[in-house]
Amino acid sequence: MDFTPESGTITMFSTTWCGYCNRLKKQLDAKGIGYTEVNIEEVEGTAELVEQLNGGNRTVPTVLFPDGTAATNPSASDVESRLAVV
Repeated sequence: MDFTPESGTITMFSTTWCGYCNRLKKQLDAKGIGYTEVNIEEVEGTAELVEQLNGGNRTVPTVLFPDGTAATNPSASDVESRLAVV
C-alpha cells in the first residue's frame, strides 16, 4: 500500500493514545495543513513501516512527505516549511 501523500499534504502515522500525535493534529488543523492520519494499531503493516522509517523504533507521530522523506515527531512549523519547499 502506498502512503505517499499528495502535494501540499502529509501522511501522519499515529495511535489514538499518543499525546504528541494529538498535539500535532491540532497544530496542523490550526495552520490549515492537510493530512491523512493512519493509525498504526489498526492498519496492517504500518507499524512495521514506521519501524523501517525510524531505524527500528516504533515512534509516532511519524510524518511522510510528498517527496518520500519522513520526519519523526516534527513540529507543525517544520511540517509547514518542508511542504513549502516541495
